[in-house]
Amino acid sequence: MNRKIISLVSAMALLGAPALAAADSVKIGFVTTLSTGAGAIGKDMRDAVDLAVEHLGGKMGGKDIEIIYEDDGFKPEIGKQKTDKLVKKDDVDFVAGYIWSHVLMASYKSVVDNDKFLISSNAGPSPVAGKLCHENFFSTSWQNDQTPMAMGEVLNQRGIKNLYIMAPNYAAGKNMVTGVERTFKGEVVGKDMTKFPAQLDFSAELAKVRAAKPDALFVFYPGKHGAQFMKQYSQAELAKTVPLYTVFTVDSISLPRIGDLADGSLMTMFWSPDLDNAANKKFVGDFKAKYGHYPSHYAAQSYDSIMLINSAVNKVGGDLSNRDAVRTAMRAAEFDSIRGKFKYGQNHMPIQDFYLRQVEKDQEGVYTTKIVDVVYRDHQDTYVKDCKMSW
Repeated sequence: MNRKIISLVSAMALLGAPALAAADSVKIGFVTTLSTGAGAIGKDMRDAVDLAVEHLGGKMGGKDIEIIYEDDGFKPEIGKQKTDKLVKKDDVDFVAGYIWSHVLMASYKSVVDNDKFLISSNAGPSPVAGKLCHENFFSTSWQNDQTPMAMGEVLNQRGIKNLYIMAPNYAAGKNMVTGVERTFKGEVVGKDMTKFPAQLDFSAELAKVRAAKPDALFVFYPGKHGAQFMKQYSQAELAKTVPLYTVFTVDSISLPRIGDLADGSLMTMFWSPDLDNAANKKFVGDFKAKYGHYPSHYAAQSYDSIMLINSAVNKVGGDLSNRDAVRTAMRAAEFDSIRGKFKYGQNHMPIQDFYLRQVEKDQEGVYTTKIVDVVYRDHQDTYVKDCKMSW
C-alpha cells in the first residue's frame, strides 16, 4: 500500500488529534496494478493521479487531498481485499482506478453497497453499464464494447469483407469481441479466445490466421500481451497479407518497446495526445515534462477521475456528508476534461466521441498516435437501455 497525503496540515496531529486532521482531508482510494508485468499500466495511472493533484494545488473544496494507492496484483481476489480495506478500514470518500474488468466486478459491490462512490478509470464491463448500474458508480473511460464498435465501423468503411478475431478469454475480451461483431457487416471467418493472463505465445493462433486468409485481423491484447503479440505478428510476416486493426493493444506504454513494429498501425480510441483543447494540452505537456514520455489513455482517464471528483467536492463546498448533493454534482461533470466535452448518460457512462488513430513519429522522432478521423460523435453505449436508474 502506498499512502500519499498532499499538503495535509499536520498541526492537529502534533497536538494529539489525528482524527480531526483526517476529517479535514478528501480521502481517495486508488486501486490499480503496480506489480507483475502489468505494473507499467498502473504506474502510468498513478503518475497521472499525482499530476492531477499537483495541478489542483493539493486541495479540493478547501480540504487537503489524501490518496491511498493499493496494488491489486492483477488478481480479482486481491483487488477485492484491497477495496474492502479502503472502504471499511481507511473509510475513504471515493474509490477509483481499476484496470481490469474482472477485478472491478469482484470489487464493485464492496464499494457501491457501502455508500461510497466508485469511479472506474479504465474497466467498463457491460453489467455495470446495464442491469447492474448503480447511482454510486461512475466511469471516466468508456463501456468496453464502444471502442471495438468504432473499429467495426472503420472495417466497413475500408471494405473489409471477412475478418479473423483474436482476444483474451475474460470479461473485457468478450466485450471487445461483442463490440466489433455488433457493427462489422462482413463475415467473421475465425475467432480465437486465448487464455488470460497465462498465454503469451500466439504462434498457433497466427498459423490459423495465415491459413484462413482473411482480409484483416482484429485483436485486443492490453499491456505486455499487446507487445508480445505485435512482435509475433511481425515475426510471422503476416503484415504482407493480413492487415492488422487493434484496440487497446498499442499505446504509449508499449510503443517505446515495439516502435517500428507498430508504425502506421491503426486503432480506435476516445482520446489522443493531439486532441486540441486546453486541458489536454496542459495534461500532455506537463506529463511529458514530469515523466519524460507521452501519457497513455490509462493516464488520461485517471487524470479525469481526479478532476471529476474535484468538480463534485468543490460544488458541495467540501461537505461530503450530503451524498445526494455529491452524486448530483458528479452527474453534472462540470470540469475541463482532457477529451473536451464531457457528459454522462443515464447509466453514468460517458457520452463521447471516438476517433481513428494512427501510429507515427512526432517532430522529435518519438512514436505517438495522431487522429486520422472521427468515427463516432456523442456515442452512447448499447447497454444503457438495460439500466433502470433514474436521475
